[in-house]
Amino acid sequence: MTRRSAATQLSFALHSAANRMVRLHKPILEPLELTFPQYLVVLELLDGGPRTVGALGGALDMDTGTITPLVKRLEAAGRVTRTRDTQDERRVMVDLTPTGRSLDAAVRGVTEQIKTACELTDEGLEDLRRTLDALALAPQGPA
Repeated sequence: MTRRSAATQLSFALHSAANRMVRLHKPILEPLELTFPQYLVVLELLDGGPRTVGALGGALDMDTGTITPLVKRLEAAGRVTRTRDTQDERRVMVDLTPTGRSLDAAVRGVTEQIKTACELTDEGLEDLRRTLDALALAPQGPA
């Protein structure tokens, strides 16, 4: 058996944890008829909409090619609206419909269910979030 470098072990651990998070969310989100990325969009809009597609993508660290199809599927499901910005018609504004807003309590309750599934305390959850935020926001290394 070959030894993995520390970087590979970290990468594998992060990859495995991210996949587990998506798998844990799936049975919680299925009754809401949301995928994990759609859940993130709805949650972001609940915290402040309307938003431009670009601002929404920036907040979720998703490029336009990723966020636009997500928003279109949410629109087709009656969860969001997309309208041209009256100030700048190049921009598309996204907001929740009443149907989308009706998911508020259920969407906000997902975190507690995930915390329970992961057996994390409030302190453990906050420590993990701080560590992951620090990693995500760290300056990029050599290309």
